[in-house]
Amino acid sequence: MSKKLTDNGLFDSSRMMLPQHKEEILKHQHELNRNNKPVIDEQEWQLIGEVLSASFNQHVRVTLELFDPFETKTVSGFVTVINTYRKEIKLCYDDEWEWINFGDIIAAST
Repeated sequence: MSKKLTDNGLFDSSRMMLPQHKEEILKHQHELNRNNKPVIDEQEWQLIGEVLSASFNQHVRVTLELFDPFETKTVSGFVTVINTYRKEIKLCYDDEWEWINFGDIIAAST
């Protein structure tokens, strides 16, 4: 009996983890891998704009790197619409299309 009362013995034998606690621990570990958005200077924005307009005007395939908090996403296709008011482009690839916000673009290449 005295063994249970010393060295936190009573609580060592009765540890348990609720499913909610496990979810929160996994969510916290996932959040530790979050990346910060890189700052893109004016010169890089100009190069990205040139690549996007070349894809729009000359129908050239463009490859874009998009920001995601946990990984960098790469998409490739043709720019069909550039909407400067809403600050987004329409990228078509494999008979599908996607609206991409200018703020999500990290890099662009042809």
